[in-house]
Amino acid sequence: MRTMQIQRFGSLTPCSIETLMRLLRSLNRLIISAALILVIGLSIAPFEADAQTKRPRSGPQSSHLRSTMTPEERELVELAIAVVCLERKKDPLGSVPIDEMQGRPSLPVRSPEAIAGAERAQRLLPVAKNLVSTSLRQLASRYAFGEIRGANAKLSQALVRVQAVRKIKPDMDSRDNASVYLRNPHTITFGTIFLAGLPSDEGMISVLAHELMHIADGDNDSLQVLFRAIANRAATLTALTIRGQKAEELTCDLVGVMAARSFVSASPSYEPLPRRIARSVAHNCVEDDEGDEDHLSPRSTIRALLALDPSLTRELVSGRDERSPRKSNR
Repeated sequence: MRTMQIQRFGSLTPCSIETLMRLLRSLNRLIISAALILVIGLSIAPFEADAQTKRPRSGPQSSHLRSTMTPEERELVELAIAVVCLERKKDPLGSVPIDEMQGRPSLPVRSPEAIAGAERAQRLLPVAKNLVSTSLRQLASRYAFGEIRGANAKLSQALVRVQAVRKIKPDMDSRDNASVYLRNPHTITFGTIFLAGLPSDEGMISVLAHELMHIADGDNDSLQVLFRAIANRAATLTALTIRGQKAEELTCDLVGVMAARSFVSASPSYEPLPRRIARSVAHNCVEDDEGDEDHLSPRSTIRALLALDPSLTRELVSGRDERSPRKSNR
């Protein structure tokens, strides 16, 4: 067979040889082009596979929120906690720590301390409702809550529920607690010991805002996605486990702190800034630091809140207001 092929090649004319060479050159170019296409295809394929297998994110996310804390930031948070609890001890209007409240005897509804606390809470309720509405909108934007289908309608309904609250109800049996009953979403029930243990406007605003957030969520758990997003971020920053009801409680506390901080900005005074800020969380300065199935421990709550709000942490430590615009020297 090989001899026959040689004989055939030897019998080709110059014209046919030239034609064959052109064909070989064309074939060579086709082989090179095919190789290039293969290389490019292999380099693109991993990216296409990633795009096809990438799953959508569950829940709201935000690209501008930090996800870790440096050792220096953690140390600053611990220093800020110390400032909060030191200010509480020095403050004539410092809140009574939760564990101390628990050890106090029941207080009658008509006692002077309970009456004064109930009047303060009723007076501040309209202010707290507006501050909660503002804070909730800010968190919804910060955590991209509005990007979820139906979230805007849920947010609007939550704000309506907040504004519908009208009454503070003192209750001796509730002792050191505050609570809301969704079958009666227009009332916040305060234990008389709790009313007496929050002698400052800032402390009262914080607790009112907390309870208003429970009402905002309603009986359909309409804000649970937002609660989880905030809890997940706090857990990442602090290494705390924050799931289930703890996520809701932490978010309610966060709105309480935000509302109280806005109240401080809207009502300037000669009191030191760290003292006024501290009042929003000072009732968590306990000696007996224990949590339960629904709540972080009191001091862990402060830690998570300050991790979520680094500007608040800096203000507590430095005493400098980071919210008010600086005056020009001109």
